[in-house]
Amino acid sequence: MTPYVVALGGSVRGASTTDNVLRLALSVAAAAGARTLHLGGPELNLPMYTPDSPERTPAAKTLIAELRKADGIIIGSPSYHGSISGYVKNALDYVEDLSDVPSPYFDGRAVGCIAVASGWHGAMSTLDTLRSIVHALRGWPTPLGVPVVAPPPLFDPDGVCLIPKLRDQIEIMARQVVAFATWRASLATAAA
Repeated sequence: MTPYVVALGGSVRGASTTDNVLRLALSVAAAAGARTLHLGGPELNLPMYTPDSPERTPAAKTLIAELRKADGIIIGSPSYHGSISGYVKNALDYVEDLSDVPSPYFDGRAVGCIAVASGWHGAMSTLDTLRSIVHALRGWPTPLGVPVVAPPPLFDPDGVCLIPKLRDQIEIMARQVVAFATWRASLATAAA
């Protein structure tokens, strides 16, 4: 079984520290044997979620379809005023469209959480918020969540991480997502 890991988040500008961290996490997941997809930038530039309206843009339909298929998820958000960005929160609100499937929301899936801020307070409060949201969506936050305090530069112009400890933390978290997804799939196969 090849696990499928979807990364969600970043920023509208698409070249942010959060986007770079998510790309790094997905490269680690791919090296660990996963198929990967990053939904950020234009893919998450969605209209405000409206639960009473069944209308969904093509981007919203893609978001829900890919999350439905995902064996593991990685969420990254910049810290805006000590919490997740409205951009990421709106995308997560669309997960309500997965409430009526056999494994609703993020049920039983490992979810890696990454929070990027300019200081530790913002990084930690944003990480706590992400982990709480994952619990509310029935997901399993990985044992390691990664707070990223962004004193520039963290990445070179080619997207290579310049901070070994950050690279190590992202690697551990991404491998936890892939390992859990693989383990869960092997249990499902053994039970069948």
